[in-house]
Amino acid sequence: MSYPVDRRGFLRAAGVGAAGLGLGSALTACGSDKKSGTVTLTWWDYFTLDNFQPAFTRLIKDIEAQVPGVRIERRTFPFADLERQITLGAVSGDLPDIAIVDNVAMNSLAGSGLLADLTERVEEWGEADQYYKGPWDGCRVDGKNLGIPNNSNCLALYYNTGMLAAAGVEPPTTWDQLTVTAQRLTSGDRFGLAMSAIRTEEGVFQFLPFLWQAGGDLDTFATYGATALAYLDDLVAKGSLSEQCVGWTQQDVNTRFVNGRAAMQINGPWQLPTIKQKDVEYGVVALPRDQESATCLGGENWVVMASSDHQDKAWEVLEYTQRPSVLVPYLVAVGNLPARKDLADAGTWASDPALRLFLSQLPVARPRQYGPGYADAAQAVAEAEQSVLTGTAAPSAVAKSTATKIDKALEQR
Repeated sequence: MSYPVDRRGFLRAAGVGAAGLGLGSALTACGSDKKSGTVTLTWWDYFTLDNFQPAFTRLIKDIEAQVPGVRIERRTFPFADLERQITLGAVSGDLPDIAIVDNVAMNSLAGSGLLADLTERVEEWGEADQYYKGPWDGCRVDGKNLGIPNNSNCLALYYNTGMLAAAGVEPPTTWDQLTVTAQRLTSGDRFGLAMSAIRTEEGVFQFLPFLWQAGGDLDTFATYGATALAYLDDLVAKGSLSEQCVGWTQQDVNTRFVNGRAAMQINGPWQLPTIKQKDVEYGVVALPRDQESATCLGGENWVVMASSDHQDKAWEVLEYTQRPSVLVPYLVAVGNLPARKDLADAGTWASDPALRLFLSQLPVARPRQYGPGYADAAQAVAEAEQSVLTGTAAPSAVAKSTATKIDKALEQR
């Protein structure tokens, strides 16, 4: 999730408060060893879980061995804190040279002046055409490359193969089929479909594909938002989707799926290890479409800070991480998908049917690239979905009022 903050507004609000946090002495500044000629690059990310550490240890070891004159000092933050720490760094003067950020963070960071413009380096590099459109567009703002993809993921529809076979139904490919299939699969305390509609970015991440599939976007929410909200409201009314989804995270949704409390779920590839561990009979298909196919792009981007004194070396590091011989083992180790089209037949995703399905959806995966007002717009969308699915507002009425809030939010520059 992102925590968009207008830089000038933040500076006015924070003032000396940031200095009081002691950030100026908390971090090691980037620099160089004059005797050896080695440049030390500071690197920030939010991959804090133990299972990620071997992959990052290996990647950093490879970088230090293969990129001349570079040493890496890595620091990790909790997921919810990284973007805030970067913004605080604008006040304290303590910023990394490079970072791995959630692709949604580009909405706020892009307009802050904190990110280095990599456009000329990318053009000279000449590999932009090797990337899927969605992940690549997620790194571009106002025609400038402000990052390059680190990894990608998206949403798809999981289904319990045994439950579908027992009900005599096939995996749905359209909204109409999803309605019928979810109803046929609902029985007792088992719902036909589970998804997250929680009042956070997780819920918005899962809602936006319905808006796009209906043929709309945030700037046409009054019409197409009403269509998407009405469709989901109908699933709840039919009993196929639990009203409790307004409180479910994506992890909660997966738990219901692996425990047999949901026959189908909308979720991402990061749930596969748990599903396989639980020995669930499952399949994965693209999200059912309405007017068009669409899914939501997730993942992270590499960025270089504009304040870095070592942007040339930082770019060398980023370029090195994108080499297939480096990128494939890294992505396999962290369980993510490549943003590069030329790696479609490499790695575990080349042979795993579920991962191949997710990879096949990247061409229709859309980034949440709406500018600095996205956080406010997303909050309005989350509130609209909550009010409709809990029965406190009608889809058409709330879509109109939400559209006004969205329009106001997206006017922010």
